[in-house]
Amino acid sequence: MNNVPALQLQAVHRTYQQGGGGLHVLKGAEMTIARGEVVALVGPSGAGKSTLLHIAGLLERPDSGEVRFNGQDCGNFDDEKRTELRRSRLGFVYQFHHLLPEFSAVENIIVPQMIAGVDKAVAKERAMSLLNDMGLAARADHRPGKLSGGEQQRVAIARALANNPTVLLADEPTGNLDPDTAEVVFAQLVRLARDHGLAAIIATHNPALASRMDRTIKLEHGVLTPTS
Repeated sequence: MNNVPALQLQAVHRTYQQGGGGLHVLKGAEMTIARGEVVALVGPSGAGKSTLLHIAGLLERPDSGEVRFNGQDCGNFDDEKRTELRRSRLGFVYQFHHLLPEFSAVENIIVPQMIAGVDKAVAKERAMSLLNDMGLAARADHRPGKLSGGEQQRVAIARALANNPTVLLADEPTGNLDPDTAEVVFAQLVRLARDHGLAAIIATHNPALASRMDRTIKLEHGVLTPTS
């Protein structure tokens, strides 16, 4: 089982109907990500990187093709099973942190665990451990409005790891940050992904960041091609 890829996309197609015509975003996209591998996803704006991540994250269904987790095709799963997979196997980090403003940093990490059925005390212990890993233990009781942009995004990364996912999907996770802060957040994101043995796909427009990942794949004209 260890040789089975954590995530595979096979011959994935996705077309959106637009003004009486079709916009072909993905044209037989193929991708395989192993456990412990951090992969950069690059491509021009509008190429469909977010669509690809949504399909890989079971937030959207392809028109055809397969999405496999640990070798299992999820294409025929109903919405309930897809939701369960997202909750238990997938972690998401977006360009904007999407933290719950009425909750503290630690509470934002506790909530998804409790939704998954974890005891509150156990959830808090893990949340504090993750915040400590991110260098934010002292900010645990602060609400998002009292945190800097970089701190908010680091909390969002900790939240993405709360339920011990096997796959991490990040869509321009440093896109809203200044260069210095982006460097700190990126380094911590990659370190935690590797420490936890995750299969990680990180979409970025920053070639310097992409070059520091294990390999890079490019999405252009609906097709994925390796560049390194």
